Amino acid sequence: MGLALLTRKKNRQPQDTRGLPSHRRQDDYQPAGPVKLDQDPLQRLLQTERYGVIVRSRDQWRDHAMVQSVFQSAVEAIDGQFALVPEGFASVSLAVNDFPGSPEEDFETKPFLLARYCVTQEQYQKFVDSGGYEDLELWPQDIWPHIIDFKDQTGRAAPRYWQDARHDKRFSQHPVVGICYYEAAAYALWAGYRLPTGAEWQMAASWRIRSSANVLRRYPWGDSLDTARCNIWASGIGGTLPVTEYENGAAPNGVLQLIGNVWEWNSSNYEITDDCGRQVVGEMLLKEIRGGAYDTYFAAQATSCFRTGLASLARMHNVGFRCVLDLNADEQPVSHTPPSSDLPTVEHPTGPQPASGTPNNPERRPV
Repeated sequence: MGLALLTRKKNRQPQDTRGLPSHRRQDDYQPAGPVKLDQDPLQRLLQTERYGVIVRSRDQWRDHAMVQSVFQSAVEAIDGQFALVPEGFASVSLAVNDFPGSPEEDFETKPFLLARYCVTQEQYQKFVDSGGYEDLELWPQDIWPHIIDFKDQTGRAAPRYWQDARHDKRFSQHPVVGICYYEAAAYALWAGYRLPTGAEWQMAASWRIRSSANVLRRYPWGDSLDTARCNIWASGIGGTLPVTEYENGAAPNGVLQLIGNVWEWNSSNYEITDDCGRQVVGEMLLKEIRGGAYDTYFAAQATSCFRTGLASLARMHNVGFRCVLDLNADEQPVSHTPPSSDLPTVEHPTGPQPASGTPNNPERRPV
């Protein structure tokens, strides 16, 4: 087992975009073409996949001729793109080193809908084309001065590794990367969703539902590492893959790639203590990331319970995100300007989120 984890597969050359490190293939960049947005505002919501907004604002469109068909299309899309995560709980370590017997705390999680896939480059393109970076209502007020720094390789407002505010069309179905926590949260709010809390993400990956069996999975598919079910360093891929890959590594409800491919932003602050119980404090606000990525070398970091932190403004090549839709979404406000950097989306957190893992994560190196 140990030897296999440290050995790359030889002579495995990708024949297409599978495994290509998209953030470093600038020589033959193939920008996605422009998209003409529908002039009708309700149809445009459907076109840009803002299904959460449609469901939550149905009454605002009751006089629109197409409201029923658009609403039905949105519900069907949500049904296909989200999966139910039942009630459960997550046991989170309170210390940096999660030794046997280390203090931990249980967090209750209510049922919610979790996206089956991470947000793709193509989906995030619709946010960019719709003026998401210019809509200040989507961003915490104290982050407004930083928005000007959220640029691509050509100085346009877009993810870090894009060019001229266009993604590389060869990677349309790959997870969007090069976005900081606030960019992820802004997209989620724009689309009518939110980011998962750390406890919710762990519950979805470990499948620790309320039952007499009291099952806790180390991986979404079971308790043993299988590099044929996920994309980490030991898998030998060397880059991101489309979000629909690895159906054999799905959680019981069909959610894909909770382990590997890209780390995922969570809404919880990354707060931990050292072995002496002293709070570990960073120079910047740290947000939790989960799941590991295609270049995660240490397999112990790519499990359902491991978490680490990343500066909230970091725009890494291996960090993406997926969204959550509350079951009572029709009762929630469509959008608002978040009051602080700690609460950038409409959400119902399960409680204060302590942390496990190590802050010295090698995946945190800037590129």
